[in-house]
Formats: sequence, C-alpha cells, structure tokens
Amino acid sequence: MKVYLKIHRRNDIETVACCDEDLLNRVFTEGDLRIEINSNFYGGDLLTMEQAMEILKQSSYFNIVGENITNKAIALQLLPKEGVRKINSIPMAMKMMF
Repeated sequence: MKVYLKIHRRNDIETVACCDEDLLNRVFTEGDLRIEINSNFYGGDLLTMEQAMEILKQSSYFNIVGENITNKAIALQLLPKEGVRKINSIPMAMKMMF
C-alpha cells in the first residue's frame, strides 16, 4: 500500500500533504463541499505507508485524504476517529498544532 506525500514549507512551517495512491488527481463533491486531490498539493513522492507514517508522526501540520492513510493515522493515534470528515465517502483529516 502506497501513498503520495509532499511537504510544503512556508515561513518556517511545514505542512505535510498525503493521499492514498489511487486518489491523486481526482475530485470529489457532496452538496456544497468539494475536494480536489491535485498533484500540485498532494503529488510528491510515492512512499510506503510505513515511510509516510514516520513523517506524519513528526509533523505538527498535516492534511491527509483517503481510507488507507486516515485509518492508519487513527490506529497510530495521530488523530481521533472523530477528527475525520468524509466527502462523498472519501475520508479526510487535518492536524494543526499551535
């Protein structure tokens, strides 16, 4: 199981964007909600789930999309199950530490 992961850096803040491999360059809508999983934001390196989890564990900010990545993040207690939102059955979550 692989995921795309890209690290964005701005003003000494790193945000990790990560999505399940099969979701890259897809768009999902539900009512007024829309998520575009584009390669500009998510399309970094294709990593194993284990490699991605090591990076996410160290991250203060992340944005993840997909069943596989969100379930793994919940299992490793990187975020609570209640922190996951679904758009057209696609789970997504964000972590921000202040």
